[in-house]
Amino acid sequence: MDKFSIFPASPTLSLPKAFILLPICLIALIFFVLYPSSDLRPQSLLTAGCSEPPPTGETPLSPPDSDLRVLLGVLTVPDTFERRSIIRHAYRLQQPGLANARIDVRFVLCNLTTEEQRVLVAMEIMLYDDVIILDCAENVNDGKTYTYLSTLPRILPGGGGTTRPPYDYVVKTDDDTFYLLGKLSQTARGWPREDLYAGMRVPCRSTEGGFMSGMGYVLSWDLVEWISASELARRKMMGAEDIMVGAWLNEGGRGRNRFDMNPRMYDYPEGPDNCFRHEFIPDTIAVHKLKNNLKWAKTLQYFNLTRSLKPAAKHYHID
Repeated sequence: MDKFSIFPASPTLSLPKAFILLPICLIALIFFVLYPSSDLRPQSLLTAGCSEPPPTGETPLSPPDSDLRVLLGVLTVPDTFERRSIIRHAYRLQQPGLANARIDVRFVLCNLTTEEQRVLVAMEIMLYDDVIILDCAENVNDGKTYTYLSTLPRILPGGGGTTRPPYDYVVKTDDDTFYLLGKLSQTARGWPREDLYAGMRVPCRSTEGGFMSGMGYVLSWDLVEWISASELARRKMMGAEDIMVGAWLNEGGRGRNRFDMNPRMYDYPEGPDNCFRHEFIPDTIAVHKLKNNLKWAKTLQYFNLTRSLKPAAKHYHID
């Protein structure tokens, strides 16, 4: 053993070989980030150690067997590294309480455009494997939501015929919205698994038509497949994304099972109460307009997300 090392030398990988393989792995990583080969790049193909990609027909986005499967896509932009960290932690802390439900949280970006993004997002991918990069330019209302929804059936296995689809429901939400995953899963268990469109309805508390607020809405998998194949949706991808999704379903006669989750979905309580905004309530499904870290902290504090923090006076002190 080398006198400067606390670990014995590997019997299978010599030091010179390690120095040769390391730059090869880094070059391969940069190549896959810069030169994708499909509309939607499941970034899980970029794994630490340059391991082999999954066999054809398999993807790390596929959840294991469970009685409820939800894909929660958080539409965000590459440079919001700190925001993704907060959201990632907030959702991972909730996963143990989901019982036999599986809610996969994925951050949905468009193409990376700077050296900083390519390196730092690649690090996130290697560590967390929860990033999807669409083949589009970043935008809010110029088709990103359409690209997200329409591409999923082409890259996720399952669906069609008698095969169970990869997810029962797909959520589109933004990085200023926080979901209580346990409340979402409990509520979703009572929904139909087909032709479903749920969220906070606009106009507020209307009983028909309209659309679900862009803060976050849920679509059953069959509707995602319909959007992917729909010429109507493709022609109307531009415009306020939440209004456009409602227009696709209204004009196409789809989404007949509609569920308005107001008042359980609402804006952050700042200002007088109104149709879309009120104080925090225990039965919350989602809170919207968390535009800064303080609002995230106050929201997470109300829902007691750090309740499992164990005392360890020698290492930290939190009042």
